[in-house]
Amino acid sequence: MAREQWDNRTAFILAAIGSAIGLGNIWRFPFVCYQNGGGAFLIAYIVALLTTGIPLLIIEFGLGHKMEGASPLAFSKINKKLEWFGWIPVLIGFMIVTYYSVIMAYCTKYGIASITQAYAQNPSDFFFKETLGITSGPFKFGGFTKQFIWLTIALLVSWVWIVFSVWKGAKTVSKVVYFTVFIPWLLLIVFVVRGMTLPGAMDGLTYYLAPTFSKLLDPQVWLAAYTQIFFSLSVGFGVMIAYSSFLPRKTDLINNAFIIGFADALTAFVGGLAVFGALGYHAHSLGTTVDKLGDIAGPGLAFVTYPSIISNLPFAPLFGVLFFLMLLTLAIDSAFSIVEGLTASIIDKWKVSHFKANLTVSSTAFIIGLVFCTGAGLYWLDILDHFMNYLALGVSVLCCCIFVGWGYGADKIKEYANSISEFGVGKWWEISIKYFTPILLVILIGSEFIRRAKGSYENYGRLPESLGGWLIIILIVIAGYFLYKSKGKD
Repeated sequence: MAREQWDNRTAFILAAIGSAIGLGNIWRFPFVCYQNGGGAFLIAYIVALLTTGIPLLIIEFGLGHKMEGASPLAFSKINKKLEWFGWIPVLIGFMIVTYYSVIMAYCTKYGIASITQAYAQNPSDFFFKETLGITSGPFKFGGFTKQFIWLTIALLVSWVWIVFSVWKGAKTVSKVVYFTVFIPWLLLIVFVVRGMTLPGAMDGLTYYLAPTFSKLLDPQVWLAAYTQIFFSLSVGFGVMIAYSSFLPRKTDLINNAFIIGFADALTAFVGGLAVFGALGYHAHSLGTTVDKLGDIAGPGLAFVTYPSIISNLPFAPLFGVLFFLMLLTLAIDSAFSIVEGLTASIIDKWKVSHFKANLTVSSTAFIIGLVFCTGAGLYWLDILDHFMNYLALGVSVLCCCIFVGWGYGADKIKEYANSISEFGVGKWWEISIKYFTPILLVILIGSEFIRRAKGSYENYGRLPESLGGWLIIILIVIAGYFLYKSKGKD
């Protein structure tokens, strides 16, 4: 079976950029930035991108392209037993997409609600009660409520879109990304321009960008910057390995890594301009300051704070529809790239059709996603998201650095990438992969273990944390082993 390829280099770059750029660029990056020194954090972020982010992109591009396979096949070519590990990143991605697609369902609901401004009167109640039907705890699921039925329909729509986006793998994605990458960028620029013209906007932008250089002496700022890089670039769950395996033999891996890394960083920065211009206006409207707006991170920003801002703008229905269309198009690339990472792995091992592999992955993820559509869904989504991002992805990247950087040889990947690229990387890249990044990851993972030892995540209690976090990680490892041991087709 001939390996599929991208239509051209532009399609690959756009697909990889789309995978890296996601909802986190809009609702996580700006908050982390202003919380950690504003402009000073931006300096730390760029340093983190150059010393860890881009080196990790290069190692995944080099591995996938040289081995001509998705994550399990690529690692098995290093050592047959490493196929077991190769399944773990794509399974982590699979668990992430089970709830990421539900957030897309939220966006669909809100896009429709924007037409009538149904959330205008009380954005908080509309999100938590009307949209989610949220219950009082993780084990109170709420039954077959109207909210559950509505979200299930919206989730199904999301999965239909995802399936058709990767219907024929790289061939379909090559066409879809021209829409799903450029449209959100155009809409983002619209929101930046609109946000800057609002009363109080400059207060928000000053809060976002004003450098507090003394913050650069705070280790927490640097940890926050490196953590954001790991979250943002789609490294650690096999997507970039699979995507690079579809590249033609003559390509430029290192140049691509720099383009994609800086494009993701630029999108996050511009997203911050859009968000904080609007937050400055919101604070001005309330007669307060940005720092007193309360919790503006995560889903609360997109589904409570921003709808509240939009509902007070002229032409509110139009801006509401455009905002949630932007979120949907930001989310879809990340979602279908994760699906493609696992789908390509299945095709590599069992040589099944792309349609069969795609449908198997998507239908299974849809069924699991129904849990997040219940009244307790947001609790489980929050727990799973935390454990996947703060622990599972960190361990995945750490193992990749060890198995490839030390086991296979970082020098081999460097020599290979340099040989087919316009410009090469030097000794600094090997130092990052073999020493700097692993040490940093051990610190980050160790810090998270200490926090979890001191108390359950968000005080949900040990049982929900164990079921939605630790158990899922254990099941991923077990599933990886069974997939490794199962008989493939040569």
